[in-house]
Amino acid sequence: MSTLYVVATPIGNLGDLSPRAAETLKSADRILAEDTRRTRVLAEHVGARSPMVSLHAHNERERARRVVEWLDAGETLVLVSDAGTPLVSDPGGRLVHVVVEAGHDVVPIPGPSAVLAALVGSGLSGDRFVFLGFPERKGRGRAELLERVARADEPVVLFESPQRLVRLLEELAEVCGAGRGVSVARELTKLHEEFVRGTLAEALAHYREHPPRGEVSLVVAPAETGSAEAGSVEGSELEEAVSLARELLAQGTKPSEAARELTRRLPLSRNAAYRIVHDVAEPRKQRP
Repeated sequence: MSTLYVVATPIGNLGDLSPRAAETLKSADRILAEDTRRTRVLAEHVGARSPMVSLHAHNERERARRVVEWLDAGETLVLVSDAGTPLVSDPGGRLVHVVVEAGHDVVPIPGPSAVLAALVGSGLSGDRFVFLGFPERKGRGRAELLERVARADEPVVLFESPQRLVRLLEELAEVCGAGRGVSVARELTKLHEEFVRGTLAEALAHYREHPPRGEVSLVVAPAETGSAEAGSVEGSELEEAVSLARELLAQGTKPSEAARELTRRLPLSRNAAYRIVHDVAEPRKQRP
């Protein structure tokens, strides 16, 4: 019985490759790579001279049959993606299924993950989270994903291209409320690594002014439950909250800090406080 190793590779910093992963790359009979040119740089870094075979979204079905033949012949194979842990928003799921069905071993070599790096650096992490990958670009699937984020009881991790980040933040602010917390991680583990933490409104304002570059991961705060939301705050409670928000903002308090102060002084959820502060700071335009 032969083995397919699923190896996590660095998402930016070559120093994050584990010794076990390096040894596995060097001992493989073949390396299955999403982009052989990118993986060759990593292979040369660790001294791996194994032949490389491309395996990507467009050839995975056909390549899987050949992979089983190589395993049947006794070869040891390694599967890597361009960066991070294979199969996480990357090709390989179909291949692993076919290999398991053929009776061969599949052994993961854990390591770098953009999902976990973004989560633990967000300030929003907890015991549970949801990973939804890249949103669909349009249609019902995108709308359903956005609604799922809006209702989530756990932090939600998303990937997005820098060119589409502003649009995604705009739509998240629309369905979740501009005061929902978010952390946007850019260029994780690289020289220009950046975290922008705050509300969706604040992140949107930042990236409208500073167009992002590089890989982007988002962590969206969960929906608040069990306490008052902005839409249900009425009468004297709403008046008190709005008055306090105006007072804090007039004193030069940042919106995120003002929202935290509202939740400290008044019986409001974090989401409700963020939305009230945002509405006071930047009144919404009337819809036609």
